[in-house]
Amino acid sequence: MGTGTSDYRAYKRDHEISISGKTDVIHGSSDAAFRGDPSRYTPEELLVASLSTCHMLWVLHLCADAGIVITGYSDAATGAMVENDDGAGQFTEVVLHPRVTIADAARVEEATEIHNKAHEMCFIARSVNFPVRAEPIVNHAS
Repeated sequence: MGTGTSDYRAYKRDHEISISGKTDVIHGSSDAAFRGDPSRYTPEELLVASLSTCHMLWVLHLCADAGIVITGYSDAATGAMVENDDGAGQFTEVVLHPRVTIADAARVEEATEIHNKAHEMCFIARSVNFPVRAEPIVNHAS
């Protein structure tokens, strides 16, 4: 076990996140800047991923309800953070960059507008105390 938290450098930040009834384990750590393992997921990455995923699931739902067929979806979400003098920090913004492909070219504008409703519905985005913006690009399959 080593020396535990006898010193800031003495303990590993690695951990596993498991949820009862789920088979997969998420391998977590702190950010490399805080002595974490860069090959593992950080809490900050998981928060941005949660916002991105919640938005995507609402877009899929709302498009399905509207009869808009999505044939491709990806996101390269980014988050901005600040670190305070005391070492604490917080997110100042998350920007989602969804790239969506739909089957019907005539519905690109409608599919783009659905991102606004998806943002309103995402309970994770509604729960955070910093701005979350979506900058969608919707194209049609050619």
